[in-house]
Amino acid sequence: QVQLVESGGGLVQPGGSLRLSCAAPRSIFGIIAMGWYRQAPGKQRELVATITTGGVTDCVESVKGRFTISTNNAKSTVLLQLNSLNPEDTAVYYCNTKILTPLGNMNYWGQGTQVTVSS
Repeated sequence: QVQLVESGGGLVQPGGSLRLSCAAPRSIFGIIAMGWYRQAPGKQRELVATITTGGVTDCVESVKGRFTISTNNAKSTVLLQLNSLNPEDTAVYYCNTKILTPLGNMNYWGQGTQVTVSS
């Protein structure tokens, strides 16, 4: 089992910023992508942004120009910079790591971190 350690959530006013961090064990081999998903109350979990180990990024339309995803040099930590936050961004944010194994692609999830945007 791969444990992902998330940090950085909290309460912020509309227009504010937060930075989320998610660290996978450095000993992990085979990471092919990392990303962030979110789940608001009463809604399904949705993709926010992903980044491959090759640096290719993708994000949902609603966060383009506001959120930025990146990784550290070791490709074992994924960061999500959240700018210009609005109340619709309120959700639990989950880190995801996709690892290539002999059995195929495996997905691992963090425990989730709450982001609340409110005045």
